[in-house]
Amino acid sequence: MTHPIETTNQPTRDAPVNATPKKKLIEVSLPLEVINAESVREKSIRSGHPFPLHIWWSRKPLATARAVLFAQLVDDPASRPDLFPTMDEQDAERARLHEIISRLVKWENRADERLWNEARREILRSNPDGMPTVIDPFAGGGSIPLEAQRLGIPTASSDLNPVAVLIERALLQLPQMFLNQRPIHPSAGANLTGWDGTRGLAEDVRKYGADLRSAAQERLDGLYPSVYHEDGTLAEPIAWKWARTVRSPNPANPVEVPLVNSWWLSTKPAKPVWVEPRVEADSISYTLRRDRLGPTKQQDGTVGRAGAVSIADGTPISLDYIRAEARAGRMGYQLLAAVVKSKSGRGREYVAVDRIHVNPSSARTAGDAPPGETPDKGLGINIRAYGMREWTDLFLPRQLQTMVVLTDLVGEIREQVLSDARAAGLAEGVALSEGGNGARAYADSVAVYLALGVSRTADLGNSLATWSNSRDQTRNLFSKQAIQIAWDFVEVYPFAGASGDIGVALDTIAEAIEQLPHAEPAKVSPGDAASVSYRGMVVSTDPPYFDYVGYADLSDFFYVWLRRALRSLALPELETVQTPKQDELVANPHRWGGKVQAEQFFTAGFERVFSRMRSDASLELPITVYYAYKQQESTTSTASKGGWYTILQAIIGSGWEVTATWPMRSERAGRTRDIGSNALASSIVLACRPRPEEAPAATRRSFAAALKAELPGALRALMMGNIAPVDLAQAAIGPGIAAFSRYSRVREADGSDMSVREALLLINSALDDVLEDQTSDFDPDTRFAVKWYRQYGWGQESSGIADQLARSSDTSIGALERGGIFEAKGGKSRLLAPTVLDNAWDVASDDRVSVWEATVRLAAVMAKSGADAVAEMLPTVQTRVNLDAVKELGFLLYHEAEKKSEPKDAILFNGLVSAWGDVNEQARKRASSPRAVQQAFDFDEDGD
Repeated sequence: MTHPIETTNQPTRDAPVNATPKKKLIEVSLPLEVINAESVREKSIRSGHPFPLHIWWSRKPLATARAVLFAQLVDDPASRPDLFPTMDEQDAERARLHEIISRLVKWENRADERLWNEARREILRSNPDGMPTVIDPFAGGGSIPLEAQRLGIPTASSDLNPVAVLIERALLQLPQMFLNQRPIHPSAGANLTGWDGTRGLAEDVRKYGADLRSAAQERLDGLYPSVYHEDGTLAEPIAWKWARTVRSPNPANPVEVPLVNSWWLSTKPAKPVWVEPRVEADSISYTLRRDRLGPTKQQDGTVGRAGAVSIADGTPISLDYIRAEARAGRMGYQLLAAVVKSKSGRGREYVAVDRIHVNPSSARTAGDAPPGETPDKGLGINIRAYGMREWTDLFLPRQLQTMVVLTDLVGEIREQVLSDARAAGLAEGVALSEGGNGARAYADSVAVYLALGVSRTADLGNSLATWSNSRDQTRNLFSKQAIQIAWDFVEVYPFAGASGDIGVALDTIAEAIEQLPHAEPAKVSPGDAASVSYRGMVVSTDPPYFDYVGYADLSDFFYVWLRRALRSLALPELETVQTPKQDELVANPHRWGGKVQAEQFFTAGFERVFSRMRSDASLELPITVYYAYKQQESTTSTASKGGWYTILQAIIGSGWEVTATWPMRSERAGRTRDIGSNALASSIVLACRPRPEEAPAATRRSFAAALKAELPGALRALMMGNIAPVDLAQAAIGPGIAAFSRYSRVREADGSDMSVREALLLINSALDDVLEDQTSDFDPDTRFAVKWYRQYGWGQESSGIADQLARSSDTSIGALERGGIFEAKGGKSRLLAPTVLDNAWDVASDDRVSVWEATVRLAAVMAKSGADAVAEMLPTVQTRVNLDAVKELGFLLYHEAEKKSEPKDAILFNGLVSAWGDVNEQARKRASSPRAVQQAFDFDEDGD
């Protein structure tokens, strides 16, 4: 079922390239705080969310995609002076649009049709000639086109990867083709709420999924033996815990050595359980212990990055030896324990099991398992080193047999769906691959969902899934964007009614189908982004992230099973034996012979895509491009250029002008990687427009002058908004790179063209200058403290130096001590650290309050006692110092802490400024309450 990516009756290019189109909201202002908060919260939502339909990597949160699309298509009020002639009117209208976005991004509002109609009216008001078609040529998991569809926008999607195309088809096309279709399964019966929208299709997926599960259990249950509780009563199995083994290289004691990362099965304080190995002559047995006397972290396990050790006699075993044994087919596995449902049905229990009794080799070898080689080396993949040359090598024999049976059943159940559809009166029609929408196409569609469910179970039903002993649950293979060896692993029982059960997977898919928008089907096609027609379309896309994810190599794990399950459907995306590799726009050094060649391929491919967009895309609307920004790609880095520089260079080199950049967050603040690191925003969204053909050239000096003229105002606007200090450098790229990209070229002194990397370094330097210039507006004590912190931090230095620095700042050591921020004793002086200033503070009676003291105290109180305590202090603090100055100093101190590599300080000041909007709102409420002492508490609407 191939649809060309083109559209008719769309707005035409009625403006020349050198005309000035109306600015869109995304090019001026976004309510980042609420967008990011909802994007983070979305990660914890499971029920009804479409992402569990199938795994895809680095998907953008729906809230982010929705907000970006709306802002991309709606006019900024300043571009409509006929409607909003004054700045006050423009600000008020902008606030109204922000309020709409704030409601749109909330997951709870997804079924609020009044809200969606309101949003569609706003988009149409800015596009009176009709809704433009939004296209994502790197659609992947479908976040962007799905949200375009939800907003009522005509939608097109494509991707080179066939797994991605199948996911997009299941999200964007099939449910919408069969809207209001009653379920045809004989047991569906009546529904008191009706079968409107996608409910009928969802019900059929649920019912036929149950049929598939029942048939699979009947065929496979004999492979899975009974398991018993410790008291001998029959237990319900959940999983078996295995360890890979190799024979010890010690010829005097060649035992089979278990390769174990951790002996702990559960580290929960109330019910600790661990495996105790016992060496018995030439073998090793395992018992379970239920106490806290197990191995410490340093003693735990037998294998690590440096190699393994034999628990029989301490013989060291190198990783090279282990890999050689594995490639020679001499790696085995031994059973450690079984996981079963507790007798109460609430929780897990662990039992010792006879390893011979549940040997997975008892399954017959699946001779008709799908072919497909693993990559020799890939991004995050190195399993061939352990003898896993075929994708089927990642499965135990019993797991492999299960996957073969499940994929066979997809085809069998499809025939039953077709028979039931005919009996229900659906016209025969043609197949889905031929554009049908009758009985045959409906049966094909149900089969697609069944296949996706089967494919999902493979993520847990393989020998690289592991056990989380802190959460008592299975950890799926793709909990990371990589495929890595697992020394001790879990074999999930596929009928346990838990994760890894095909029934659970299909019920989850059915829930997702029920929540999909009732809209026109999207045009979904497999294809290369450089070959797509963008004429009259608006691009919003999330392209591959340089060398971040090897999509093709990773997705082959699923593709071989999807292709087998759907082999009778003749879908265009399933024609190849494996996923396309050569045209995949990823900087994979293993594929291209090195990092330099991979970067050259990526850059050339990116330029082809964006040149094609530049020649075809709508000129009235900006395009938006997401980029996943990695911590090491900081603009201050002197490391070799990475994906961020490469993508910017390709976009600008293809004739685009960057008009805005926005840092977007989608990771929970409690993630291990973020704690103590001030991790950057998850991604950056760039808004871009075609650069005029006659754009002038510039010199380095004139570009620097443009930065000096434009950056201060733009940065102040960002800082007075809701940007976090940690994201300021990223956000500053927007106005900075806008100045750079408006020129056809920027010439260096030697006549060469300035690179994007050099431009970003200049922008970062200009950011330093802007923040430094702000210090002249601070009080003398604060100016002194900034200089001291910059040079000495919280450390001690001689009082003579302190005196000289104080005089140059128009203050004195005595005044600084009276101000409560400095200490001088015995010829040594120091700034008082935040830990000294986090105690109670009587602001009203303090006769010398500086911006420095207020900022450091508030940051310290925020870290110690939270936002409520800060909000309680603000009404009185604002009577002594300017709160805008406090916020500005917070930005500056974060910036200085980052430059000094002081992460604790950076976290401290980032925490205060990031919560500034919430703190101000709480303070406002306190001030307006009947008990408030301060009755005239005046904050502006932005909470600054």
